[in-house]
Amino acid sequence: MKKMALLGGLILAVFALFTTGSLAGSNDAAAKVTTGTGPIPIEFAGKQLTFTTVPQNMDNHLMVPLREMSDMLGIQVQWNEQTGEIASKKDGRSLIWNLGQAEAQSSIGKLSLAEAPYLADESLMVPLRNFSEAFGFIVHWDESRKALVLQKEESNLPIVGSAAKLSALLEESQINGNMQYSMNNRNVMKSAGAASTGAVPATAQSSAAAAIESKADTSSGYSTTNVQVAGVDEADIVKTDGSYIYQVNRDKVIVSQAVPADKMKIVSTLSFSDGAMQPTELYVDSKYLIVIGNTAGNRAISFPAAKPMDSKMIMPIRPNFKTTVKAIIYDLTDKANLKKLREVELDGYYVSSRKINDSLYVIANKGIDMQILKENSADDNLLTAPSYRDTATSDGYTPLPYDRIRYFPGTVAPNFVLVGGLNLSEANKPMQVSSYVGAGDNIYANEDHLYVAVTQYKQVTQPMNDVAAANSKMMPQSVETNTLIYKFALDQGAVRSIASGTVPGTIIGQFAMDEHAGYFRIATTNGNIFRTDEQTSKNNVYVLDGTMNRSGQLEGLAPGERIYSIRFMGDRAYMVTFKKVDPLFVIDLKDPKAPVVLGKLKIPGYSDYLHPYDENHIIGFGKDAVEAANEWDPKGSTTAFYQGMKIAMFDVSDVTHPIEMFKESIGVRGTDSELLHNHKALLFSKEKGLLAFPVTVMENKAAAGASRVMDYGQFTFQGLYVYHVDLTKGFQLQGKITHLSQADLDKAGSGWYQGDFNVQRGMYIDNVLYSVSSGMIKANELGSLKELSLLKLTP
Repeated sequence: MKKMALLGGLILAVFALFTTGSLAGSNDAAAKVTTGTGPIPIEFAGKQLTFTTVPQNMDNHLMVPLREMSDMLGIQVQWNEQTGEIASKKDGRSLIWNLGQAEAQSSIGKLSLAEAPYLADESLMVPLRNFSEAFGFIVHWDESRKALVLQKEESNLPIVGSAAKLSALLEESQINGNMQYSMNNRNVMKSAGAASTGAVPATAQSSAAAAIESKADTSSGYSTTNVQVAGVDEADIVKTDGSYIYQVNRDKVIVSQAVPADKMKIVSTLSFSDGAMQPTELYVDSKYLIVIGNTAGNRAISFPAAKPMDSKMIMPIRPNFKTTVKAIIYDLTDKANLKKLREVELDGYYVSSRKINDSLYVIANKGIDMQILKENSADDNLLTAPSYRDTATSDGYTPLPYDRIRYFPGTVAPNFVLVGGLNLSEANKPMQVSSYVGAGDNIYANEDHLYVAVTQYKQVTQPMNDVAAANSKMMPQSVETNTLIYKFALDQGAVRSIASGTVPGTIIGQFAMDEHAGYFRIATTNGNIFRTDEQTSKNNVYVLDGTMNRSGQLEGLAPGERIYSIRFMGDRAYMVTFKKVDPLFVIDLKDPKAPVVLGKLKIPGYSDYLHPYDENHIIGFGKDAVEAANEWDPKGSTTAFYQGMKIAMFDVSDVTHPIEMFKESIGVRGTDSELLHNHKALLFSKEKGLLAFPVTVMENKAAAGASRVMDYGQFTFQGLYVYHVDLTKGFQLQGKITHLSQADLDKAGSGWYQGDFNVQRGMYIDNVLYSVSSGMIKANELGSLKELSLLKLTP
């Protein structure tokens, strides 16, 4: 403490030497914060911190006294007499401050500060978030306690260290009954149109109104991709910047001039026909085009040496290529001559990505070959270790050493999850890559945090009575499913692990996850829908706090059914389950410790996707269903057979009695839409009263009464259905836009296939509606749907 007291005096002496202008600026800053709303509680390690110099609110940034904060967090502070700099150090991390300067030098580079440090009550005041996060402490807001909570990030997760230790960890995991993760089986090999994972309302959105702001409307007058979190972009196969349309088109990326509509033309084409990369999704902003895809590289791989076996030399059979996820960044200054700026790659298969302003985050899964690892665990330079590439630093691949790979104790599986982050505006700053032993199925991200979820299977032994045990040599086994969630902090391309948590059951996708007011919410289904005992399926909602410990839970909803869709909106969640009828549950999450059901509505059919219309109205997209007797069952059991596509407007103004206001049916059994599997296929604007989506329509051409509920219809249409929607008249079909010619329709049989002229997306620029397929872009007047022009993309 004497050293700190001396340091305080030295700091004051240094401050006294600053110019009058600089000091005046600091005093002005100190004066400004005294008009704040009062001290905000700060908690650390379960206790509220107390300060001699009270923290101050500076333009919504909490400023704390450096010396006191350093003492509390165990951070050393040193003063350099020669430079007049104040340096903070802890565990190999450092931060150098200067009075009145809004930039500091950290151990990983320059750091932009929320507010410049200033002098108040003889103490140097620094921004809490910048200071704490520079030393591995994460700040989050606890809504229930109305306090800021400091939490040590999980950089202290144990390190794998070596191939031998990794092999031992995986072997121990198998002994304990942990089975391999689901390996992203829902997303790894999906096409671009279906590969997506997740996000919902951002932390800053504290009301349902903020959470449901239209993702289609922009001040620029053009539509954007339908995402879940405002400000968090998701990659898609088609995007526009208001003048051009960018499209992943098989093994190409095509850039087309869209404005004016009567002069559409292709301005450039990026070809990937050499097979080195298969483009799947893209991002676009005012400066960059980012193309993401999977690659099967032919780069040399070091295989384990051949080993003697029965006096013969046997070479192990291994693939001669390595799969990676690649992102290529192009300069959009000249649309006709796209300039490649940078390439980054991660080992493994693509899980998902997010773009937040100039920050890009990419997530990949890389499997571990258990046999190679076990047989060669003494070699740390194995094929099993992941690597990455970033042309900002080198054209070669950089292996991740085992001392940079961490694991979450008790949740080890034969897979690496890699998270790569980069700041596009800092072209020379290398991509930051984190790797963990585990996997990822779905992701949710807001502007502050990334959550990666994976299904975990574990064999469990069921108890047996004495008689059964005496008559059996085998103990009965069953599989327990849980969802493991990794939580990361995001900061301008940097990714840091914070915590992990586990909840029972599995999730349907990204919409099952959400963060609101500092709490993480997740909806799961566990059990089996075909069982009628205590092991039957049940649906649940869990609330986890900032450290991923369970705060509250609501379990046992709709026994015997499973979740088909869910949407979190502020303090509420709307859940649809289904087996024979469609219950829509309204769930109150205002108290994170005690979520409750407010009301429910049971109607035929189900919703695969829920989209907010406003605070009190939700649109459901799904299928009709008809319950019919099973002809094969003399006991008279029934089955619900799905029918055509269904759109429904739900009024939840009275949360205890939600109602279905309007309903629209499209086609018969067999009708389908990509929207039911991928939310990005929706075009919606409340302000314009616009609702549009691609759909493949099947109709019943048999005589009236000749068809059964289980019979499929015949193909009649593929294209964009365009509706006007409001709360007065509901859904009014304005028209249908197809890219199929009459010859295509004449050649169609009872079914249809995914061809070049299947409409994939709809978008608008000003008053023109564009429909996009692999073979064509068609422009129609937004109001009348009068065709204006078309641009052929294939011969």
